[in-house]
Amino acid sequence: MSSNTKFQKLIATKYQVYNSLFLTLPFEGVADVGMLLPLLSKYCTDEFANNKTPKEIIDNFLSTYTNIDNEKDKISILFKFMQYIERQVVLFDAVEDAAYEKIHNFNGNGTIPFVFNRAKSTQQTQALIQKLQNFKAKIVLTAHPTQFYQGRVLSIVSELEAAIRNNNLDTMNELLQQLGQTAFVSSDAPSPFEEATRLMWYLENVFYHSIAKVHGRIRYELSKVDVNDYKSDIINVGFWPCGDRDGNPFVTAQVTHETARQLRHKIFICYFRDSRILRTRMTFSGVDHLADNVYNKLAQTIYNTGEETYQNKEELLIDLNEIKQLVVENHNGLFVEVVEDFIVKVHLFGFYFTSLDIRQDSRIHGKVLVEVFDAFHQGKLSGSMTGNIPRDYLQLDDSSKINILLNIEGSIDPEIFESTITKETLKSFYVIKKIQQENGQEACRRYIISNTQSTRNLIEVYTLARLCGWEKDDFTLDIVPLLETIDDLANGEEILGSLYSIPAYRQHVTQRNNRQYVMLGFSDGTKDGGYLKANWGIFKAKEHLSQISIKNDINVVFFDGRGGPPARGGGNTNKFYSSLGENIANHEIELTVQGQTISSNFGTLNSSQYNLEQLLCAGLENTVFKGNVASLSQKQYALIEDLAGLGFESYKAFKNDSLFIDYLEDVSVLKYYGLTNVGSRPSKRQSDKKLNLSDLRAIPFVGAWTQMKQNVPGFYGVGFALKKYEDANRLQEVSDLYKHSLFFRTLIDNSMQALSKSYFPLTSYLQEDKKFGSFWQGIYDEFKQTKRLLLKISGQKQLLEKSPYTKSSIAMREKIILPLITIQQYALMRVKEIEKNGGDENLKSVYEKIIVRAFFGSINASRNAA
Repeated sequence: MSSNTKFQKLIATKYQVYNSLFLTLPFEGVADVGMLLPLLSKYCTDEFANNKTPKEIIDNFLSTYTNIDNEKDKISILFKFMQYIERQVVLFDAVEDAAYEKIHNFNGNGTIPFVFNRAKSTQQTQALIQKLQNFKAKIVLTAHPTQFYQGRVLSIVSELEAAIRNNNLDTMNELLQQLGQTAFVSSDAPSPFEEATRLMWYLENVFYHSIAKVHGRIRYELSKVDVNDYKSDIINVGFWPCGDRDGNPFVTAQVTHETARQLRHKIFICYFRDSRILRTRMTFSGVDHLADNVYNKLAQTIYNTGEETYQNKEELLIDLNEIKQLVVENHNGLFVEVVEDFIVKVHLFGFYFTSLDIRQDSRIHGKVLVEVFDAFHQGKLSGSMTGNIPRDYLQLDDSSKINILLNIEGSIDPEIFESTITKETLKSFYVIKKIQQENGQEACRRYIISNTQSTRNLIEVYTLARLCGWEKDDFTLDIVPLLETIDDLANGEEILGSLYSIPAYRQHVTQRNNRQYVMLGFSDGTKDGGYLKANWGIFKAKEHLSQISIKNDINVVFFDGRGGPPARGGGNTNKFYSSLGENIANHEIELTVQGQTISSNFGTLNSSQYNLEQLLCAGLENTVFKGNVASLSQKQYALIEDLAGLGFESYKAFKNDSLFIDYLEDVSVLKYYGLTNVGSRPSKRQSDKKLNLSDLRAIPFVGAWTQMKQNVPGFYGVGFALKKYEDANRLQEVSDLYKHSLFFRTLIDNSMQALSKSYFPLTSYLQEDKKFGSFWQGIYDEFKQTKRLLLKISGQKQLLEKSPYTKSSIAMREKIILPLITIQQYALMRVKEIEKNGGDENLKSVYEKIIVRAFFGSINASRNAA
């Protein structure tokens, strides 16, 4: 069965059948909306082809197919359309998830069995076994505001998927009714703790089981080659909610501590459920009372009854290993896999569930140090700090600052400071230590520095930590630079080289297992330098940082800050990790996942298991099966370098256009992004200032282009670069590069995703705009040019022709939301009309609510839109 046929049978047809159930729901007007919506969808398609504007389409449709003749009824039907589409998106998600294991081959390319079979056939089994001893893959869940499904909706989606899988129409009908009466949208923005709680749903209901399943598949394959008792924590999950302070004033030390305690509580709940299963199976003489003991001690630990409780994971492991030993020795190993699975989970999740990362902007640390130094000279820190404390810290050069910082000692009380940011920044170092004492070192052990521009930024954090209770000889905290802009990426080698040359810091790295983490920001890199330049800049930065680390006998671990869409490092990320070659350190794979990327790639047990294996195996394959496709020749390297430079030239000119900022503010839906109330963090670092790109978050930047269906950050400059080669009769060189370089091919294929989700007829009315007409036309011309040339170098007739399932899924989702994005543009046009003519402000406010509401269904449908 072909991929297209399989998609039609398992997903498209089922969706159409189940979609009809909405018409039977006992809600007022739902049948009318359900009957009108397919008509509106076709009407949008036909009329956009006739060059009609969103305003003309909506007004003409309502006058043709309804009796609506007033604003109140018009607004009412538009809201009902949006609510209906939101639920259609949920249904399609559930249908697609229910067919996941039928669409994806769980023993095919990129899975655990496949990698082991490949190792066996190429005589690389020992190399694979060795790599499994010291390799890790880690995904880090972030609190970035791109997740629109609340916990109660997630639970319904999960149950709906199960009902579809079992073809249980009665249950499906009940769940659709529940969905119809469940609010999708919160009137208030969530607190950081509420954001954390939402993501804990995935930890408890998905990752706890899927990670253990993947680990079990590894153990099974290893047992075939006589490798037993494999307990390496090869897969980890990290956690940013309530630890990410960068630009979020609502994340406090107290909230961070509460989150760590809640994570500890959640893992105990999971262990307690497993102890029930353990007690059910361990009914044998001499073992039953031990299983009862584990069950009772976990219950007492959860409810803090004051009786005997577990203080650390080692105590629990002792009890479980005793059970395992007795089962093997006295009961023929019956059900030993139950206790083995439990033991592995304790090794994987400890008493902390997931590691909390702390993050703050480098500029904050400098300000905090200035306030600390001022307090010292004012006599507020008498006896609390020693060293050559400067009065003019900001005026000193970096070398002088570093020398002073390294020789400062002391212990200061955050409460003496009036500034909230200083008080909270200092408190964060104390709370990290507190979390480690309660939950173990792995519970919170990384401090990430956004906007790292120099070695000094890391030494400032090192000094602040030492002023907040961290001793040099017991410094169980990793300091992680985050390189984001094109310039910072280029300077990364110098930053690390200088850092490694500082004896005190080098000693610290030695104490941290000779390992230095470096985070690389795809999102801000693309915003700063464009698609080609950012991705190539990160690739080169990894090579240079690997070289300087090897030179200093240090293991560098790269942590990729990726978003959902290709413009933010998303798309098919697994292929990137298979294509890095031998010049980039490959000790671990780490990347952020967020928002709908979590729900789409890891939202169910099947999708989570599959994508975790794909990620893990990509890293294993890059080391064990190095091939020509993962290596770049000098000629290929120079070719990508030139293409990236040309792309940057084009993107830089575009970004520096005098209309660029105005277009984002006046034409796009950017200013409405922060009104969606899905995240606790403001959309700009300094919300009171006029818009500038350095303060603008990458998510609303990319999301604004996505909502307009222009997807500029995912392709702009690519077509310009390729056109230069076409004009020079050198395009065949790029075609050969696409064919022979996995890295470049993945880069181009991901850009195709951005192109395939673009729809310029939606905003073609801007052609007639006096101010922005030529600017819009320039974007559209680059889109057409990029699409034409990508098809040419890839040998395809249509975008994503070689990825038929992805192509079909995107097409179906885009069709579902076409009326929704048309309504959003209609509302935007009405707002502009009211602003221009001085109309009713109340009516304007209602249409602005329509603009905001349209975000929800659109972004959920795209699954990796921001």
